[in-house]
Amino acid sequence: MSIPRVSSNGFLSLFGWKHEVFLSFRGEDTRKGFTGHLYRALTRKGVDVFWDEKLEKGEPISSELLDAIEKSRISVVVFSKNYASSSWCLDELVKIVECKRTLGQMVIPIFYDLDPSVEREQRGNFEEALTKQEEALIEVINLPGLELKNRYESELIEDVVKEVRRKSSVPGSRLMNLKKVLAGVGSCLEQLWMQAEIRRPRVQWRQSAIAPTLIPFFF
Repeated sequence: MSIPRVSSNGFLSLFGWKHEVFLSFRGEDTRKGFTGHLYRALTRKGVDVFWDEKLEKGEPISSELLDAIEKSRISVVVFSKNYASSSWCLDELVKIVECKRTLGQMVIPIFYDLDPSVEREQRGNFEEALTKQEEALIEVINLPGLELKNRYESELIEDVVKEVRRKSSVPGSRLMNLKKVLAGVGSCLEQLWMQAEIRRPRVQWRQSAIAPTLIPFFF
C-alpha cells in the first residue's frame, strides 16, 4: 500500500517545516535556465519551493536564508561549474549538511554539466574550497544524485520532480518524533488542568438495589 504524499502547509508546520524544497544553485549559472525551469516545474506540481530571488553580491549569507534551509524538508543542490567558486553557495551547503545530520533533512544533488565521478575524486572545480566547506561538498557529492549527461534538460527536470515527489511521500526523521510531539501536547493539557484547578471526577461502580445492574457514582 502506497503512502500518500504529504504536502499540506499545516502538516509541514506541525513538524517545523515551512517549505517542501529549498533550491541551492549558482544564480549566474542556472537561474534563468535550468534552475528557473525546475522551479516552475515543481510549483506546477504543487510543491512548496523556496529559492532566493536575490543575486549573490559577495555579502554574507542572510539569516533569513539560513532559516529557510533549516525549515525545508528537502534540499535540492544544483552543482554547476561555478557553484564552488561562490562563498554564498558554499555557506548554503554547510547549513544543508548540518540540517541533514541533525534534522534528517533529505538532500538531492543534481550534477548539471559536471561529472560526479570526477568531483568525487576532489578534482576540477572544487579544489579551492575551504576545509569546512570542502567537507560539506564531499559529503553531498557522494550522495546518490541525478545527472544531465547528454540528454535534454527537460528530461532531467522531469526526473528531479519525480524524485522530489517520491521523497515527499516518505516520512522524514521528524515523523519519528511524533510520540514526543504528542507527549508534549499531553503535558500541556495536564498543566491546563492544574492551572484551572479542575478536579477530575472519580467513579465507583456499585450494585443497584433496584435492578441487577452496576451504576456509576461520581464523587
